[in-house]
Amino acid sequence: MATWIIETITQFGYVGIFLLMLAESIFPPIPSELIIPFAGFAAATGQLNIFGVLAASTLGAVVGMVPWYLAGRLFGLERVRRLADRYGRWFTLNAAEIDAATHAFHRWGRWIVLFGRLIPLIRTLISVPAGLAKMPAPLFFGASFIGALVWNCLLAGAGFLLAEHYDAVEIWLDPGTTIILGLMVVLYLYRLVTWRPGGKL
Repeated sequence: MATWIIETITQFGYVGIFLLMLAESIFPPIPSELIIPFAGFAAATGQLNIFGVLAASTLGAVVGMVPWYLAGRLFGLERVRRLADRYGRWFTLNAAEIDAATHAFHRWGRWIVLFGRLIPLIRTLISVPAGLAKMPAPLFFGASFIGALVWNCLLAGAGFLLAEHYDAVEIWLDPGTTIILGLMVVLYLYRLVTWRPGGKL
């Protein structure tokens, strides 16, 4: 996966970064932990500008959250609860977990969105309960923008500072990503097998 990401950024520059981060926000298996450090490395070597990297990556991340957020708002809580208890096995969610997520958002929404951007997988799925809780769009996208920008600054900064050693970093980044994806698959299968309808809290 690292090779494909590097080739995309090398060939398409800022547009490639934007599209990769857009995809990362929609499909969790594409990791920003591989995308942004290489973009920071490209900036360190003069191929890209670090501020352009941060702008493209953050914009891509925020735009990629729109479909999930709108899905939550447009479907509505009751419809999603019914769907979760009927078909939720395949998403490893039930109505009780939807309720818990919605209650948490009513109380801690802005902070969950802000810090959720720092956690793999959560950074994608966090948009759905935000939409279900009808979190105001300006607040949701503002918190998402700040969280994504902070995360991208950390990753791009790491790639920029480790420019001379990026080949060595890539050696463990790609296998590390494979291990993480493998663990996600195992967790998904476990949740799939143990899933039960939730009903009401």
